[in-house]
Amino acid sequence: MDGAGTTSAVADVTGQATWVRAAARNNAEWCAAVCRAHGVNGEFGDDAWTSSRRTPPLYPDAVTLTDRLAPPTSTEPESGRSGTVRPGSLSPLTGLLSRIDTVSPGCSVKDSFACLDLTPAGFEVLFEAQWIHRPAPAPTARAPASAHTPTYQITWDALTAPDDLPAWTSAWGAGPGDCGPFRPELLADDATTFLRARSADGRVVAGAVATVSASVVGLSNVFTAPEADTYGYAPRNTWAACLATVAARWPRLPVVGYESGADLEAAVANGCRTVGPLRVWWRRA
Repeated sequence: MDGAGTTSAVADVTGQATWVRAAARNNAEWCAAVCRAHGVNGEFGDDAWTSSRRTPPLYPDAVTLTDRLAPPTSTEPESGRSGTVRPGSLSPLTGLLSRIDTVSPGCSVKDSFACLDLTPAGFEVLFEAQWIHRPAPAPTARAPASAHTPTYQITWDALTAPDDLPAWTSAWGAGPGDCGPFRPELLADDATTFLRARSADGRVVAGAVATVSASVVGLSNVFTAPEADTYGYAPRNTWAACLATVAARWPRLPVVGYESGADLEAAVANGCRTVGPLRVWWRRA
């Protein structure tokens, strides 16, 4: 690789790391909002967001915000590494685990940089995914047409009242009368917007949560309901329309999030790129 190619590659890696950090912070802010709605107050530190109380189901007790929690490898210089342990002090990782409840069952850690080994602490990998990023569209850009055209007219808007939430959570996959982790208090959170796609007969067929922070919009809980197939609506349609809705509401902000499987494929097909892996660790007891 020539000098120009090397410089370009380094710049790309640096750029990806920047988006991973932005996405991790945005996701931590969303997790914090969910916890506040349940009366659980976490804390932001330089290294992670943590909660000393057990968080709601499906939500982590910690979200790491730096890759410096991992111990330095033998090939890395110790100077300047925050993972380096001073004599008589806790390692950064041990310090992180001391701020969450690792005693009661169900503790989880979102390893935003997929760089930790929590096996010695009794954790196992629950799942892995990829952080994604899509630049803010140019002012004159038009949303790309989906290769899969819906059979029926589907419209996107935002939830505005608590009465809207049950239909959204039901389509998301919550049981009857159960809103899952999504409390009505979240609708009053200025940084949180619940987006929904409805058919002409009013059924919620897809949706997502948008979390707005200083420099990005984070998309999470992007779903396409099983009933969407009746209307010719597939995950690629969901992502195309969701991204267009976000671009219209927050035209100057890039999009971040994380996905795996079919939704990752749909996101990439609609202009997102993967920027780095993440891993969620879970402790049974």
